[in-house]
Amino acid sequence: MILIDTGGYLRYKGDRSVCMMKETATLKERIIEESLKLFSVKGYASTSTTDIIEAVGASKGGFYNHFKSKEQLFRDMLSTARKIWRERNLYKLDEESRPLLKIQKLLENYRDRYLADSKNFPGGCIFVNLAVELSDQAPDLAKEINTGFVRLGKMIRRLLDEEKKTGGIGRNVNTEDVSNMIFSGLLGACVLYTSDKSKKRLNSTITSLIAYLQSLDSKGQDSVS
Repeated sequence: MILIDTGGYLRYKGDRSVCMMKETATLKERIIEESLKLFSVKGYASTSTTDIIEAVGASKGGFYNHFKSKEQLFRDMLSTARKIWRERNLYKLDEESRPLLKIQKLLENYRDRYLADSKNFPGGCIFVNLAVELSDQAPDLAKEINTGFVRLGKMIRRLLDEEKKTGGIGRNVNTEDVSNMIFSGLLGACVLYTSDKSKKRLNSTITSLIAYLQSLDSKGQDSVS
């Protein structure tokens, strides 16, 4: 599995498939899974612990044996959501030969493996949804979500810088501006897809971002397509 550290570096730890629920899933795992789905669709504030308990089919005692509060559950849910995000979006990035191709693969994974994951995220990208909801209501929780956005931006910027050093993109290219554009495009694609579930528009948006990435390619390799 590939991880992103706080500096935006890729750390490869081996690949494995995503599985939210094992056959022998514990009650804690089931609570986290259902809360992820409910928070994705209804939001944090509108989802009560009773909603989660009923969705799992557990008792209040069973819930509070694992979580002292809804806020603690939120943090455990966020950790699980990040794990799924990494496994979905960083899939096979390590197999790409160039940093520019890693960014392209990230864009394709975001479209095909992440936003298409209606099982775990029926309401769309949970990070974007919750960041918007909690920015005023619970800024401390929103800040935790935003750390993931910062890391993603750093990762894209670092890959662009690495490509620039090898001559893959021109020396006059401002990698900060490019990374901001790609990052904003990803978030925009997420918001639009959450609102209308249009795969056609999602594909168009990601295709446009990839075309923009291609336009920066100084080497002009056919592999960036």
